[in-house]
Amino acid sequence: MKKKIFILGSVAILAVIGGWAVLHFYTTSGTQERKILYWRDPMIPGDRSDHPGISPMGMQRVPVYDSTSAESAAASSESFYYTCPMHPTVHKDTPGSCPICGMTLVKKSIQNVNQNEQVPAVSQVSLSSSKQILANVSTTHAVRRSFIRTIHAAGIVNYAEPNLRHLSARFPGRVEKLYVSFTGENVHTGDPVLEVYSPEATSAEREYILARNAYREASSDSESSSADAQALLDQSKSKLLRWGFTENQIAQLDTVTKIPNLVTIYSPIDGTVIRKYVELQSYASAGDNLFDVADLSTVWVEADVYESDLPFVRVGEPITAVVDGLPGSRLSGKVTFINPTIDQYTRTIRVRAACSGAAGRLAVGMYVEVSLESENPPSIVVPASAVLSTGERQIVWVKTAPETFEGHLVTTGARSDELVQILDGIREGDEVVISGGYLIDSESQLRTDNQVSPTSQH
Repeated sequence: MKKKIFILGSVAILAVIGGWAVLHFYTTSGTQERKILYWRDPMIPGDRSDHPGISPMGMQRVPVYDSTSAESAAASSESFYYTCPMHPTVHKDTPGSCPICGMTLVKKSIQNVNQNEQVPAVSQVSLSSSKQILANVSTTHAVRRSFIRTIHAAGIVNYAEPNLRHLSARFPGRVEKLYVSFTGENVHTGDPVLEVYSPEATSAEREYILARNAYREASSDSESSSADAQALLDQSKSKLLRWGFTENQIAQLDTVTKIPNLVTIYSPIDGTVIRKYVELQSYASAGDNLFDVADLSTVWVEADVYESDLPFVRVGEPITAVVDGLPGSRLSGKVTFINPTIDQYTRTIRVRAACSGAAGRLAVGMYVEVSLESENPPSIVVPASAVLSTGERQIVWVKTAPETFEGHLVTTGARSDELVQILDGIREGDEVVISGGYLIDSESQLRTDNQVSPTSQH
């Protein structure tokens, strides 16, 4: 009996000594580096104790260490900050959540950041070759080149102001006959437009005839009287010319013996009547407008360009205009004027171009679809399908390995129908995704959500 008690006592003493030795070993070795969280039996799931010892299975418990302790000790000489994977501009000194999107901030080493490339990746996704085929992923390389930027705008056809003439009454009178009876009628230089009854014009014609007769009589007299008669004749003729009489009308006065009661007014320009101010039997005072005649062989195409496109529009650049009312009709010209003021309501700027060769086919006020082409200097460009826009950011997925893709935030510039200028975010030669990018982005979002979900944090 005494022998049995002695054996049990010896086992107990050995167990205490062994436990003390294990505790001393684990607590003294590497205390500078790792921290013990708890003790457990590897053979019993869920077994956990705050101190070392024997488990219910009779096994010696082993310590479980804090995995971040060694990393913290190893990184004590480095500087860190916390940032959001979706918003790299967020920098915090302590862990927490992103103030923009609520995502858990991740730790980054300032030393590692400085050693990385200047084009950081927002996130990284790995896709096997079979998944890339299923997602229809295709890529191309970012290149440096110039490209033509096309700006589309709506516009109207207008007459060219230098080709507009106002036919006005230069003496008072009553309209007795109209040769041009409606707006839109075409007239030619020298065509009669109306006849007026004007006592003032008749009196001026009579003055000219009297001066002419006086000159003829004085031509046989002394030189001084002949000069005076010539001056009087020139003065009366000059008055008729200023009142709109033609040389042919004045020549006819030299052959008539009776002055006509009506005076005919002729068109001084080839063009189209775009406005008629008088009617039959109406009275026109001196200076009143009778007709507006515009030469439409050259017209103005005026387009409303958004202010964001204004930096890419320059005087002298070519434009093409398609007329809505004339299918298949196309006008070509060059920008001649850019309005210095902006419309406060539509936020557009009026751009004018002169187009020729449209006489007889266009009407003032027609709608046109204008395309302005501007050549941009060489820069990094990618296909438009490579840029994914989420509202707050624009991202391009770059293939860095056969099965690895990195998302890069980019700053875009000018756009054409097929290309986008990249100002910052990727480099020349990067292999960018042009098809399947949205599926890669969705995969990245799913993985991010899984990493920050509540179940993954417990």
